[in-house]
Amino acid sequence: MRFYVGKRRHAPAVIIVALIDVLIVLLIFLMLTTSFQQHHIVQLAESTQSQKAGANETPPLVVSVDAKGVFRYGPDALPVTEDRLKTELLASVEKNPQLKLAISADKDAPFGQIVKVMDAAKEAKVKMINAFTKEAVKQ
Repeated sequence: MRFYVGKRRHAPAVIIVALIDVLIVLLIFLMLTTSFQQHHIVQLAESTQSQKAGANETPPLVVSVDAKGVFRYGPDALPVTEDRLKTELLASVEKNPQLKLAISADKDAPFGQIVKVMDAAKEAKVKMINAFTKEAVKQ
């Protein structure tokens, strides 16, 4: 009897570099998609008199009120309480006496919360208060 000594089979090798590349791509994808969840969307009310803001104007200070009635202040849209909103508005008016305030309220926001923002602005002696709206759909 003759026995053949065949080639020795090696254990299959796993290419680690390719796995690391795939994991990095998945990590980047997950980091990008989870960062989009931090935005707070406000549905603006419609107005037939809505106008686009001019490019040469100084931008107003924005106070947002979402559908749950939470106040958000400034360009970072940080959540604030009513008392904190009043103190922030007073400090802003001290820095700029000609401060313009824009209220960006969700169409489903409680009206009482919008009135609280207006009261805080009047208490801080804000000269001009506007509200953000969007153009009404023409039928």
